[in-house]
Amino acid sequence: MHVTGIVKAVRPSSRLVQITVPSMAQSVASNAAKSSFLPTEARDELHPLVPHAIKKDPKLAGNWKKKAPGDLSDDELIAMPDSEYMNDVQMTAFRLKLVALKNGILSNAGETTEHLREDTSVMPDPADRATIEEEHALELRTRDRERKLLKKIEQAISRIDANEYGYCDETGEPIGVGRLLARPTATLSLEAQQRRELKQKMFGD
Repeated sequence: MHVTGIVKAVRPSSRLVQITVPSMAQSVASNAAKSSFLPTEARDELHPLVPHAIKKDPKLAGNWKKKAPGDLSDDELIAMPDSEYMNDVQMTAFRLKLVALKNGILSNAGETTEHLREDTSVMPDPADRATIEEEHALELRTRDRERKLLKKIEQAISRIDANEYGYCDETGEPIGVGRLLARPTATLSLEAQQRRELKQKMFGD
């Protein structure tokens, strides 16, 4: 006796289709938000890498004498002798990095203005409108963070002009090229920053 199996076709639920196949409006809004996110430099600034031991390549130690400041790589800046810390070459190199970061933020602000001008009233689907409004809110939050970062960038440029850039506000000690590359707006050495964060955890602001 043979039992014939019956295969029942299962239609995907409407909810599954909705999850796996986003609407055109949702795709457009998502792409707009992604294009408005921070440039790499700004993302690193807002979410700096965990500090690690900096190793100098002795083969690169003299490259700063042969290249323009804007052409020096991060490794070449790190490899410079400690005796040349925050000389004219390093000051100029960090100024260029800060100006590029500033220009990237200003460019993002202009893109956000254009995105917010897009008319969403023609979309009859409330879900699509809600998605775009959420993306706009995300853009605005990102721009607000960039606005605060922009102020720090301008302050850092002013410190370069005053020949005070690269030194800890609390101790007067060098902040270090490696830390400044990870966070160009840093005003405290790593140790001073850790002490401040520990104090804030213990006693609050």
